[in-house]
Amino acid sequence: MNPLRAYAWWLAVLALSPVLVPQAMRTRRQALRLPPAEGPRRGLAGADLAGEPLRLLVLGESTVVGVGVSCLRAALVGQLAEALAVRYARPVAWRACGENGITAAQACERLLPQVLDEPFDLALLVFGVNDTTHLTSLRRWCVSLGSMAEVLAARGVRVTFSAVPPLQHLGALPWLLRQLLGMRAALLDARLRQLAGRLGVGHHPLSLVFSADYLALDGYHPSSLGYRVWAEELANSGLFGRFD
Repeated sequence: MNPLRAYAWWLAVLALSPVLVPQAMRTRRQALRLPPAEGPRRGLAGADLAGEPLRLLVLGESTVVGVGVSCLRAALVGQLAEALAVRYARPVAWRACGENGITAAQACERLLPQVLDEPFDLALLVFGVNDTTHLTSLRRWCVSLGSMAEVLAARGVRVTFSAVPPLQHLGALPWLLRQLLGMRAALLDARLRQLAGRLGVGHHPLSLVFSADYLALDGYHPSSLGYRVWAEELANSGLFGRFD
């Protein structure tokens, strides 16, 4: 990635800060805040299938805890487990470990220690929105995600990163703010792709349709349909490999 893009982004933010700061503060005050999904953060998909369950960990921010839907079975983790059970014709035991508003660095400290006493076969790391809005440095972003991926991979877990969402498509944000945040998200995702290549782990681009049907009432998080499409794309991407 050309480092000049990152410098150019900061210059644009500084130049536009008299407009951006009031927009950001107003958006924060007026935003509809939805709660995490209800229900236990563990489950089993494909219970009627034969074989030992695959053990799936989904670790990350608000989408991991199902903000935008009422229960975790309708969120990313539940729908991904169902889609993987179909793909591999095996049960999938899933665990969601997430926190609304968390950054990757905070997750290294608070979330990762919660899962290290448990074995997993697959792990999906879902970060980027909060690191975009918190203006996390690219270096800290890579260090945090790299740390989590390396710790899990060293335990034999197949790790995949979900791409940073393209925030420029989220209509809940004012036009100028979402354009600049979309550019920042793209910078973080470019570094994430490089990191995935260096570590030999997966990176899955996010190709959701950002229309009303695919978004929750807040216009910011996925709806049940959005989560389902996201989960099915992940399950069918081949990034998790084969289990014979």
